[in-house]
Amino acid sequence: MLVEHLALTIAALFTGGAFFANVVEHPARLHLDDAGMLTQWKPAYKRGFALQAPMATLGFALGTWAWWQSGDPLLLIGGLLLIANWPFTLIWIMPINRKLLATAPGQAGSDTRALLEKWAAFHGVRTGLGAGAILAFLWASLR
Repeated sequence: MLVEHLALTIAALFTGGAFFANVVEHPARLHLDDAGMLTQWKPAYKRGFALQAPMATLGFALGTWAWWQSGDPLLLIGGLLLIANWPFTLIWIMPINRKLLATAPGQAGSDTRALLEKWAAFHGVRTGLGAGAILAFLWASLR
């Protein structure tokens, strides 16, 4: 039971961070000029990655462990939803990240702004995967 609650807590922390980036941080970033947007995004991305990547992995491990203990498939589903952020990020978001990281702030322009908008839309999927994990873990804990 403790492992199940820890998995739910990690999923909530992961989702809260992703939600904050989509609903607070990115909309505020849009008010900056192109160079400012990129300058702000670069360290925020690195810090976000350092925080969210381990949480997705830990949430998966805890969800899988809780599933193994209880046999409840919802716990495995929650863990899989969290770890699905890894391949999703590597396939769809990482190419955008690489382009943004390779762009010097002085070279930022409307194409940079468009990439950041695309990045935010894809990042919303990460938020959704986290929310799905929360629901799966919560549903399992209420049964």
